[in-house]
Amino acid sequence: MGARKRIAAEQRKEAKKEQYFAKLQNVPTSPRKMRLVADMIRGMEAYRALGVLKYSNKMASVKVEKLLRSAIANWEEKNERKAENGELYITSISVDSATMLKRMRPAPQGRGISRSQTFKPRNIVCRYKNRKTKLIAKWDKKQIR
Repeated sequence: MGARKRIAAEQRKEAKKEQYFAKLQNVPTSPRKMRLVADMIRGMEAYRALGVLKYSNKMASVKVEKLLRSAIANWEEKNERKAENGELYITSISVDSATMLKRMRPAPQGRGISRSQTFKPRNIVCRYKNRKTKLIAKWDKKQIR
């Protein structure tokens, strides 16, 4: 490996150490509904976002809250201490469509009509405030910012 590639690889490795993320897959909710919830908390402080999600009346907010708690726990595990208010921020959260559940529905004259249900992956990344800590949330294929 050349010197430039090695230096770039080391920089990417160091940048990845500062990211704390969680991923949630195969959630049977439409991406459109999940994006509404994701847009509500993008850029917020982590504990404030938990409060917003707790009192949201959207069904998708329960799954996103679980994902956010997982990202915070990942941060605490890496840093071996509890996160305090104002330390962690959600830098990115994205919702993509993932696997499709395909089924056949009976139709007249012995035919079958196919129907599909999509599942959504999500990612959250957290970062520490002093280093502009990020909580990043990702959903598999496309990352929406």
